[in-house]
This record gives sequence, structure tokens and C-alpha cells, in this order.
Amino acid sequence: MNLFTEDQFEKLLQNGAIAAKERAGEISEDMSRQPVVKLFTPWGAATWLISEIDPEDRNLAFGLCDLGMGCPELGSVYIPELMAVRGPFGLRIERDLYWTSSKPLVDYAREARLHGAIQA
Repeated sequence: MNLFTEDQFEKLLQNGAIAAKERAGEISEDMSRQPVVKLFTPWGAATWLISEIDPEDRNLAFGLCDLGMGCPELGSVYIPELMAVRGPFGLRIERDLYWTSSKPLVDYAREARLHGAIQA
């Protein structure tokens, strides 16, 4: 299974372009983006809510990352590393096919810090 559908990948790139404009000061208002995709390890507690991909480095994503150790954090993740992870019996990181975002990433992050895990 691919980590992202084509539509999700395009949305992630669009969000990445908006974030780049924010960092460059071209957009002054906060454009809090919702995560586009939820990834998880079917054999463990790791979860990622990905909101954007850097349009200049399409291997670099940004989102809320929770490795299942009680300290979720916002940050960058290298997509080839996610694709290289193998669990028991060769299991891979999967995309939650039925998940849809209901709020901005910052709200998921706030809740995750309170609970010590992503609540999505």
C-alpha cells in the first residue's frame, strides 16, 4: 500500500507551499492546516498525522508524530524512512483508510500533549 493517494499527495504539497509562504513572511495570517493522512504501525502504537510535504524536497513531510512512548511532537519526518520500516512478519506502516481529519493539526497536538498520545 502506498502511504498516500495521489489526491492526498497533491493536498500535502499544497499545504507545504502555504507553509513555505508563511515562513517567508508572504502570508501574515495563521493558516492552520488540518492533517491530510493518518499513518500507523499495525503491530504497535506509533501514529503520524501528516499535514504537509515540502514542495522543494518531496521526501520531507511535516506533522504530529507519536512513536508510542508518551511524548508526541510536531516535526518533520523523512518519508523514505517511514517506507523502510518493517515490523513483525514484514508488516509496514499503513495509511488509515477510514480516517478523516476533524480539526487543525495544532488542536490534535494540544490534545496529544495532554493525553501522552495522539487521539485520532
